[in-house]
Amino acid sequence: MTRSPQRTLLSTGVLADVAPGCRTTVVGVISGAPEATVRRLADLGFTAGTTVEVVRRAPLRDPVIYRVRDYDVCLRREQAALLLVAECVS
Repeated sequence: MTRSPQRTLLSTGVLADVAPGCRTTVVGVISGAPEATVRRLADLGFTAGTTVEVVRRAPLRDPVIYRVRDYDVCLRREQAALLLVAECVS
């Protein structure tokens, strides 16, 4: 198994833009996000301070599998775009 080159994302972005193989930390949700979706994401473990690893993307870039708290979750790009993240570490 080969590892991708080390990448560092210093600025805050959204989870949907993080490349597969990177680990990042959830820092919050975007303002104006639907409350029901935010609640569901929190129920799935996407809370502030949680480390998330991007496992892989489908061939057309949607959906994406994320590893959160030792389990894998599949999210649509639309949902992942609601989560603010920082510090991408490979």
